[in-house]
Amino acid sequence: MTRIVKKPDVRRKEIVDAARKLFLEQDYESTTMNALMKGLDIGKGTIYHYFTSKEDLLEAVVADLIDEDMQNKQRVMESPEVQAMDAVGKFRVLVTAPTIAEDSAPILDELHRPGNTIMHTRQLGRYLSLLAPMYAEVIREGCEQGTFHVDCPLEAAEFLLAGVQFISDVGFYPWTEVDLLRRAKALPSIVEAQLRAPRGTFDFLAG
Repeated sequence: MTRIVKKPDVRRKEIVDAARKLFLEQDYESTTMNALMKGLDIGKGTIYHYFTSKEDLLEAVVADLIDEDMQNKQRVMESPEVQAMDAVGKFRVLVTAPTIAEDSAPILDELHRPGNTIMHTRQLGRYLSLLAPMYAEVIREGCEQGTFHVDCPLEAAEFLLAGVQFISDVGFYPWTEVDLLRRAKALPSIVEAQLRAPRGTFDFLAG
């Protein structure tokens, strides 16, 4: 039988896709590297050439989920319907667009385990670094339209996203429901103040 040789990037993506599928079907803890090797019909040397451990593979899966999420958001933002909107409309689309957490929660929950704190922080930083420019572009457009008044759109987006993520992520700290509720109620006015937008512009964030 002729041995099939695949390009490194193709083989790596194949392993990541298979791991993602298994992590969702039987959860991360129950998935073994041997199960992946068997399912892909590859040897130990091949899988460990690309990933040094199951934890390393988990991080690759999370990174892949982030990239997919960014691509989906980009497609939504580039659609004719969204392009026809003003900056506030586009901001709302970004906020309400489906996220990776909605269909990949079992995988992302693994980041909340104590042993994965560094991985969680690293991938969250990567996520914010990719997402912030999308918000910055909308903020910049809002400034041109006279709705927002911001000197540093990218930095404003980074501070807003990082702040919201940290004070709403119970994986970083066990915030109470009371904490989360009061912050959610305050969010519209805080974003308005940050972007110097008219009162009521971001009332939809309270929903």
